[in-house]
Amino acid sequence: MVFIRICRLFPTLSGTLGSSRLIRRSMASDPAETTRFDFLVIGGGSGGLAGARRAAELGAATAVIESHKLGGTCVNVGCVPKKVMWNAAVHAEYLHDHGDYGFDAGNARFSWETLKAKRDNYVSHLNRIYRNNLDKAKIQTIQGHARFTSDPEPTVEVNGRKFTAPHILIATGGHPSVMSDEEVPGASLGITSDGFFELETLPKRSVIVGAGYIAVEMAGILCTLGSKTSLVIRQTGVLRNFDAYISANCTKELQNSGVDLWKNTQVKSVSKTGRGLEVTLVTKDPEKKNDEEKISTIQDVDCLLWAIGRQPNTNGLNISRVGINTDERGHIVVDEFQNTSRSGIYAVGDVCGRALLTPVAIAAGRKLAHRLFEGKKDSKLDYSCIPTVVFSHPPIGTVGLTEEEAVKSRGKENVKIYKTSFTPMYHAITSRKSQCIMKLVCVGKEEKVVGLHMQGLGCDEMLQGFAVAIKMGATKADFDRTVAIHPTSSEEFVTMR
Repeated sequence: MVFIRICRLFPTLSGTLGSSRLIRRSMASDPAETTRFDFLVIGGGSGGLAGARRAAELGAATAVIESHKLGGTCVNVGCVPKKVMWNAAVHAEYLHDHGDYGFDAGNARFSWETLKAKRDNYVSHLNRIYRNNLDKAKIQTIQGHARFTSDPEPTVEVNGRKFTAPHILIATGGHPSVMSDEEVPGASLGITSDGFFELETLPKRSVIVGAGYIAVEMAGILCTLGSKTSLVIRQTGVLRNFDAYISANCTKELQNSGVDLWKNTQVKSVSKTGRGLEVTLVTKDPEKKNDEEKISTIQDVDCLLWAIGRQPNTNGLNISRVGINTDERGHIVVDEFQNTSRSGIYAVGDVCGRALLTPVAIAAGRKLAHRLFEGKKDSKLDYSCIPTVVFSHPPIGTVGLTEEEAVKSRGKENVKIYKTSFTPMYHAITSRKSQCIMKLVCVGKEEKVVGLHMQGLGCDEMLQGFAVAIKMGATKADFDRTVAIHPTSSEEFVTMR
């Protein structure tokens, strides 16, 4: 017989742990009986696990409900396996440069199968670590799909058993958007970023659809590892939500790296032939005011990947039963403290549709735990100045406002821009070249740095320290007073004029 220990909060102490008495209840009891916890987390991804573990550290009896593998998108089909693939692509780039640096690399051969096996083993290892961490923290793990019931107090049902808590966190994340066969005939013949990690071999011919960071990263990885890759975008550039300087440069770098870029283009239909997929495209010239369209086809495609956005995982949760509001795209609406429209139910991470980044979900989950179980009533995540990296080739690092956002919020007359572009020293003796571009967005007479944007070798690792400075309110004068580290690319940020 298995028992769980749970603390019942006094109703007058909602949001903090007070005196409690122990209740013992058999897990093999009547299925209709409701098991109570202090904190019930739906979703075992980054945000949910971070909130659960911090709550448990603070003394809350906690349970996590997960229907798939622990770790969520990031660990299983996102950041972690993506970075492994990107690292492999970087090796491929360096192989091109070995001769320029005096090395005879010989006939180096790449094995997708070897890489995939090692990558998948690493992910499985992380799954086990997450499980062990929950066990060590004495957090109950419940496997299955959660559905809110119509009980008077917020309650979820999993595999016929009911669970409740005074504090319930929804951290179910999201999933890739897909095109239906009704929207694009044959669309279901393609895969999403989830399916990318199931590929058993390197595709010889790939078509990626989308202009966001996932599309850019996937196109870069496939192309660099040797797949003939086309990227289909609806407008003239990629990463349109980024600073225009970054968007334009990344678009150029993609083309320079060998990606076949189809601008102002959409997929019209997909069909299967004896030699793979045939992707039919329709292209419109934005300069021409008539509706003239150009029809083209890409043949012999063995990987069509849709990277057209992500949707929140709310289907099947029955959130309407507990009166939780969502926006027009289905994201759960929360306030600055992660509260939903139903008291005692909260949401963090991608399911909220804001700043879809693993560290954001983790930070929000931990802040929430401190507010609920440590009495820190003002504990909340500051969503401003969040740094992020796009693992393109070369990588992009950005934090704070774009130039366009700064002009809109502060007025053009109050914005000063500093920028530079150069060839990194690494490429001084290589035939393969890539640029490094940098921009500082400053506002006011004191020239406070409110935005920093860059693309180039090392920009992924360069960003974190600058993000700290900007978060602390650094000015251009602070940058200028800092002695440069030579020879590096990062020194350009403290020598701009």
